[in-house]
Amino acid sequence: MTNTKSNPRILIVTPEVTYLPPGMGNIANHLSAKAGGLADVSAALISSLFDLGADIHIALPDYRTLFDAHLPAVVSRETDTIFDKMPESRIHLAEDRVFYYMHRVYSEYGDENIKIALAFQREVINHIIPRVRPDLIHCNDWMTGLIPAMARKMGIPCLFTIHNIHTVKIFLSFIEDRGIDAAYFWENLYYERMTGEYEDTRESTPVDLLTSGVFAAHYVNTVSPSFLNEIVEGRHFFIENPLKNELTNKVQAGCAAGILNAPDPSFHPGNDSGLGFQYNPDTHSTGKRKNKELLQKNLGLVPDNAAPIFFWPSRLDNIQKGCRLLAEILYSVVSRYWAQTLQVVFVANGEFQASFKGIVDFHNLHNRIAVCNFNEPLARNAYGAADFVLMPSLFEPCGLPQMIGPIYGALPVVHDTGGLHDAIVHLNVDQSTGNGFLFETHDPGGLSWAIDQAMNFYNLQQSVKEKQIKRIMEESRASFNHDITAQKYIDLYERMLQRPLVTT
Repeated sequence: MTNTKSNPRILIVTPEVTYLPPGMGNIANHLSAKAGGLADVSAALISSLFDLGADIHIALPDYRTLFDAHLPAVVSRETDTIFDKMPESRIHLAEDRVFYYMHRVYSEYGDENIKIALAFQREVINHIIPRVRPDLIHCNDWMTGLIPAMARKMGIPCLFTIHNIHTVKIFLSFIEDRGIDAAYFWENLYYERMTGEYEDTRESTPVDLLTSGVFAAHYVNTVSPSFLNEIVEGRHFFIENPLKNELTNKVQAGCAAGILNAPDPSFHPGNDSGLGFQYNPDTHSTGKRKNKELLQKNLGLVPDNAAPIFFWPSRLDNIQKGCRLLAEILYSVVSRYWAQTLQVVFVANGEFQASFKGIVDFHNLHNRIAVCNFNEPLARNAYGAADFVLMPSLFEPCGLPQMIGPIYGALPVVHDTGGLHDAIVHLNVDQSTGNGFLFETHDPGGLSWAIDQAMNFYNLQQSVKEKQIKRIMEESRASFNHDITAQKYIDLYERMLQRPLVTT
């Protein structure tokens, strides 16, 4: 089934991608469907492989409404629909009406997302894989969890990447009804109570899609090394035993790794067109001061370019992101540093947003705290203006704001967990090491302590502070980039294939 070219052929199966290299196929640069970090890492990996000269292909749903929004007016839908059928195209769109009219990558309804995921996998299994004839398949999250089982049945090495621990459980009979021949590879799927016969299994016990991907794949990776270790060590109560056990088996077999994601390369204060004032490590003090004045004016905050600004960039999730920790101490923190005009800016949606607005209203802190809906330009301005980034997450499979912040000279205040642990080292000014402030005990007191540590740094002599921020910005730009992330995936591919991706 595999191709006979000298370079191994890689097929990346992903429900989202930020951009594609123009040389990969017709109008490739107009295909953009993003919901989160998966889109960014997919784009970066594909671009790096393509630039390297690897035989790289991508399978992606045909989100016609989303894609048409990026098409030039002179390009017709008739031209678009044939480009993935061209012999030299490396882009393969899964065709189904369930994708065509979506205005976002995922539906707000769980049942609809299951139908979308099964339609995508049906097209990949039935049409795209036979056409591409890959030597290695790279799948991502539960939405592609059936494909590793099929790949193992066919003898094709498969990497399965976990970006998010969410899973879905469905019966084999439902999978069959969506046009997938599950009987072909059913023994390679994961069931909590598997029976000995296919007919006895198909409607008696559901398939766990995320755990199936882990169980069947030849190699598995999470998007941070520490999060993988935390799962295996049982440090998170919300991780179900099947996923924990299967990941443990992969680790013990030497078939699991953690690869930290990286921010989109457009996050660069030196050329970020979204900033009011661009700056670099040498000019950060002036640039951030000007951006701070602009942000304060736009949000109605007290105009004070010496005021410390703490920026909350993450979804206001009631469980994962640590909102309650900040809510319990928000008034006391602002009061403690009232004379320094400490300010907090939220640019995030989520169910906890109303609670923060209630705190602001109750204490009349509208000129000290701004609670704003997520808006990409506003978020970029906040990175450019802020002195610190708040991420008190209970757990974090990867996280990106803790990497973006230091690139912009906004030092992270984070809970010591998962991807936050892998990206942030507690600042030691005397030794010129570290890039942020970590707290270990996940409670309001721990977060309050870390904020005090950040303020101690903020109140240092200006020349000392500027030297450290310059160092951190330079080191962060060198460490948190897609070239490093992509190379780790390339190394993993070559290890799985036991040969180089490009033959010289």
